[in-house]
Amino acid sequence: MSKSRTVIDLSGIWDFKLGSKDFENNISFMNSDSIAVPASYNDQKDTEQYRNHYGWVYYRRTFYVSGKFSGERIVLRFDAVTHLATIILNGKGIASHKGGFLPFDVDITDKIDFDSEQELIVCVDNKINHSTLPVGNESTIAFFGSDNAGIPSVEAGKAHKKKGNVPNFDFFNFSGINRPVRLCIMPKEYIKDITIVTDLINDTAKISYDAEVCGKGGNFKITILDEDKNEVAYSEEINGVMELKRTHLWQPYPEHPYLYTARLEYGEDVYFQTFGISTVEVKGTQFLINGRPFYFKGAGKHEDSPFHGRGIDLCLDVKDINLMHLIGANSFRTSHYPYAEEMYQLCDKEGIVIIDETPAVGIGGGDNPYKTFHMHQHHEDVIRNLISRDKNHLCVVMWSLGNEPEVERYPQDAYDYWQKLYKLAHKLDHQSRPVTFVCCQNDYKKDIVTRTMDVVCINRYYGWYNLSGDLDAACYAFDVELDFWEKQNKPVILTEYGADAVSGLHRNVPQMFSEEYQWAYYEKINEILDKRDFIIGEHPWNFADFDTFDGCMRVGGNKKGLFTRNRNPKSVVRYFKHRWSTIPNFN
Repeated sequence: MSKSRTVIDLSGIWDFKLGSKDFENNISFMNSDSIAVPASYNDQKDTEQYRNHYGWVYYRRTFYVSGKFSGERIVLRFDAVTHLATIILNGKGIASHKGGFLPFDVDITDKIDFDSEQELIVCVDNKINHSTLPVGNESTIAFFGSDNAGIPSVEAGKAHKKKGNVPNFDFFNFSGINRPVRLCIMPKEYIKDITIVTDLINDTAKISYDAEVCGKGGNFKITILDEDKNEVAYSEEINGVMELKRTHLWQPYPEHPYLYTARLEYGEDVYFQTFGISTVEVKGTQFLINGRPFYFKGAGKHEDSPFHGRGIDLCLDVKDINLMHLIGANSFRTSHYPYAEEMYQLCDKEGIVIIDETPAVGIGGGDNPYKTFHMHQHHEDVIRNLISRDKNHLCVVMWSLGNEPEVERYPQDAYDYWQKLYKLAHKLDHQSRPVTFVCCQNDYKKDIVTRTMDVVCINRYYGWYNLSGDLDAACYAFDVELDFWEKQNKPVILTEYGADAVSGLHRNVPQMFSEEYQWAYYEKINEILDKRDFIIGEHPWNFADFDTFDGCMRVGGNKKGLFTRNRNPKSVVRYFKHRWSTIPNFN
């Protein structure tokens, strides 16, 4: 919002119909249900049809646009529709979009009748397959193959109630209009984009900027404001470099994450973009923020909560950031997809560091995915859109191209695929932040991809999925592997490690699934981490318990959280609060 821009939130109660796996052209909303937007639809009605729906669903609402906005540009903005969306306005299809975790918009300036009722229908397909991100398993074998008890996939598929929509990932496929829908009204001559890149030379900050505008004849101005709204720099060039002396740096919490604001003006349009002065680089085995070696303390997360599913929950976001402050965490990874923009804005303000990840999870299983899956172009598009959306966020210090892909059985094909994306990410990001991807437990000597990333990110479950329950053997095996990574001369983050703990399950002698075993597990594994100077971070899996598909390895979801799904602490929170309060962010 600004003096030139009006934003109308279309959140609320919409009409809703479950469909079939095939798209329906003529949707009747007679006897429709009511549904809350934004939120996943799966848990808003307690029926199997909602919970395990496979295929299309249909949303409907009406709205008005006042005639006083005639002559303005009017855009429908969708922050996230999972996974495929078709937009129908007043009976006519006007757009479609693939990808469930990034925004898209539709210019409807010439498609509405002012002062009349407008009918908006959003058609949503939640099917996952070899062309989607995250990846669905087309063979009908579940994520954990043991669920099929050895029954061949053809026979199993005949009876599988989720046939054709079986995940190749370990979290629930919450679907629908998960983030806000808005009408954005602005001048037809408008500011389309701004890229801000900062550098620090001694005490002087260089602010490089590149604005993109639409329309002709407007005068451009950019004014830099400090936190007290004082003007500290000014230019009338549409791209250029400005210098700031006596600079305040954006620093991770508990230091001050100082934010400046760029006020952009073009013709009648006014837009505000927050940014900060910060540098990020990898040097040897260190990860430097503002020239100082940074240590990642935090956890992998999910956008997941009761009732909302994957739907945006601002109250929960604030709660989670405050819990991170409470336990001394400074970072998290957006496992395994980009989060809502409001979370990044909050982390900019609160000083929490983010590893920003694409939804490329589940690239593996069966035949060579790099030859048989059809997600290549979509993956590139997602990286372009992710960096375009999040490039100005101070909290984003690294891009993660994906999570736990197949890299061992087809090493050269994997190398060719991921190196192409690695180079693309570096090309797109003018700030040149480090690029990584997250490696699954594997034969790390055969993996020729992970070692080529700027930062090595590994998920390891010695003592849980491997060498289950034997922590001494787990520590030995992990120590042996770290000998290998030490020779690569790269910084390493343990981006996932953990043990399921059912809240309230206690044992005097630590046993798997008890809170005592979870505590003992982290104590043992962290002793191994603490012996290695090239380890630059630890992200337990997971920040909080989260929902998954049914399976014999899951008890009401994944229970590896430090907190329960309702954010009640497990015993191990006390351990990490003490540990992370004694490990500084820097040096």
